[in-house]
Amino acid sequence: MAETQKLTFPGSQGELAGRIELPADTPRAWALFAHCFTCGADIAAATRISRALAEAGVAVLRFDFTGLGHSDGEFANATFSSNIDDLVYAADHLREHYAAPTILIGHSLGGAAVLAAAERVPEVKAVATLAAPADPAHVTRLFAARKDHIEAEGEAEVCLAGRPFRIKRQFLDDITSQPQAERIANLGAALLVMHSPVDELVSVDNARQIYETARHPKSFVAIDGAKHLLSRPGDARFVASILAAWAARYAFDPAEPDEPAHEGGVEVSESHVGSYGQRIRAGGHPLTADEPEPIGADSGPSPYDLLLAALGACTSMTVRMYADRKKWPLDDVHVALRHAKVHATDCEHCETKAGTIDHIERRITLTGSLDDEQRAKLLEIADKCPVHRTLHSEVDVETSEVRG
Repeated sequence: MAETQKLTFPGSQGELAGRIELPADTPRAWALFAHCFTCGADIAAATRISRALAEAGVAVLRFDFTGLGHSDGEFANATFSSNIDDLVYAADHLREHYAAPTILIGHSLGGAAVLAAAERVPEVKAVATLAAPADPAHVTRLFAARKDHIEAEGEAEVCLAGRPFRIKRQFLDDITSQPQAERIANLGAALLVMHSPVDELVSVDNARQIYETARHPKSFVAIDGAKHLLSRPGDARFVASILAAWAARYAFDPAEPDEPAHEGGVEVSESHVGSYGQRIRAGGHPLTADEPEPIGADSGPSPYDLLLAALGACTSMTVRMYADRKKWPLDDVHVALRHAKVHATDCEHCETKAGTIDHIERRITLTGSLDDEQRAKLLEIADKCPVHRTLHSEVDVETSEVRG
């Protein structure tokens, strides 16, 4: 079972306070989590995502930036640059006392901070941003009405999320002079950009700008329907499951037994997201599987969903190959599938006449200027796809134990 450890370590302006979420077994990787502007390490999103990642085998350090939460220093004296320094101090502490972080994760302005800090943490292989602005100066919109006063008087008190904070001119000068686009363009790590299309504080266009500026390898995943603070538990679980599967390709130790050393084949191991979450490597491609709630955490498709996906994909590929070979005008193939247990007596063409059987309903939509004869032939071909044949043939599964 994962555990939480409190700790303190030197920061840019005094001691920083944080928590490490440790997996039950030896960590497969170490990560740093940077919280959002004026938030803290104990905000719901940071806590839930870090703990879910720990269940997936990733140790995560989340900490309060200078002047926030339980960390030393005055928030008024903090800047975006001091946040970057704090992240580097946190990485130094992990390197000295545990292991250097290979993953940086940042939420909102914390996402901008990890993009900036990555070049100063040489071990980093993967950087993930959650609802991050493309330009850190975006945060000044939160107190736009007081910006002129800050510039004229040197400082002012502003109200953010219902709490008073003192902002100084040095903060404005610092955050508006950051070479963020250059940092993103020269990022020497894999990048995952996650953002809600309906984010009410930082529009999803920021995700587009980050993604387009960065070089490959890069990925974008939409957090559909989520608020900026990712306050719903389901959103945090979704983010963590995607992060764990994505990071496995770039930041996990390649010597781990569940990282196949050969191409092809499928390997499955527990992801430790919820009780039944699974991590899958299919021909080098990362996937996840789980049971739906309330049995599981719904962190991925169920085993039967994956079975239907295999049949559906094979059906579509087989139909496409045949149509292309015949040069028929097939524009698109869509396959919808459902699985259920039904009484054998309800199946007129089944040999089994007692008990229940597995019933798969497959509906195929063929788009294009096809005549009736061509459509009938393509439906016939669909029944000849290799996965369909496997499901209808005698299958021998040989099981053996591999002891480590």
